[in-house]
Amino acid sequence: MKKWLLIIFLCITVAAGYTLWQILIRPLNPPDKGYFYVPTNTKMPDLKSSLLNQQIVKNSFFLNQVIKYGKFKNPRAGRYKISHSMSLMDLIKDLKRGNQTSIKLVITKLRTKEDLAGKIGRQFEADSLQVIHFLLNNDSLKKYETDTNTVMTLIIPNTYELYWNGSFSRILNRLKVEHDKFWTNERKEKATAHGLTIGEVYTMASIVEEETNILSDKPLIASVYINRLKKGMKLEADPTVKYASRNFGLTRILHGHLKFPSPYNTYYKAGLPPGPICTPSQQTIDAVLNAPQTKYLFFVAKPDFSGYSNFAINYEEHKRFAKSYRQALDSLIISKQRQ
Repeated sequence: MKKWLLIIFLCITVAAGYTLWQILIRPLNPPDKGYFYVPTNTKMPDLKSSLLNQQIVKNSFFLNQVIKYGKFKNPRAGRYKISHSMSLMDLIKDLKRGNQTSIKLVITKLRTKEDLAGKIGRQFEADSLQVIHFLLNNDSLKKYETDTNTVMTLIIPNTYELYWNGSFSRILNRLKVEHDKFWTNERKEKATAHGLTIGEVYTMASIVEEETNILSDKPLIASVYINRLKKGMKLEADPTVKYASRNFGLTRILHGHLKFPSPYNTYYKAGLPPGPICTPSQQTIDAVLNAPQTKYLFFVAKPDFSGYSNFAINYEEHKRFAKSYRQALDSLIISKQRQ
């Protein structure tokens, strides 16, 4: 009798040990890139199937037991980091509590709504088609006090930590909060001093962003555009021609390009474009806000191809600078052709 009791005890001990190993110790098999995704509105049968099909968990019996006795009923959507050091119990606790891993959304220079939609679609649950539909719908944008032309002014380039799941509106809510934080009273006062709204400052900064990478030239270029606006002159900014035609590969703007009929083409239409032509950096926005008072009305790249610009007060002076640059550019093109 004692022998059988010992055998039964050993069997129970082995079974209990095996169960504990399966639940608390046995490492999981992480998916590709280490993340497991639970889409919004996922039901429990779908969650279990996904874990088993991806072979993250290999034993359905123990999975069902942990879910049952852990009183885990409603899967919480998200992006969950899974490592070899995690057990089945660790995984279920994270899924039950919604302990997902955030995503770093890094926004630098984006030119179009499609660029933003593509970036969001590659990193988050909301796909690019849903994002672009949202960005092109004035009814959706009304709550953000913007429209389809100006919505990109809400995007302040920076790094944002966000969760994977949810609609695009959830992401835009966060971007709007950061936008409002960026536009401090001091920045708003500087915009007013230039006779511009914050949206107009952003749009001007987007042009300056495309004009140069030279930080010291940015406030001076902004002063040119501010002076032109005040005098009722057309801005005649080459980057707006590229944006209007959606030909961002143009290396030289020719006379025929200037006639492209679009409200974004500042050779074709006076004033600022109806919206930005890219998402300018915070430094460029501040460069516009801190633009000095000058009498400059023209600028053109220096002929040494340093990236710096020559600034002019009158057209005659500008013509001389422009001629020098054209001659240097022609010489460079001829030199390359001979090579």
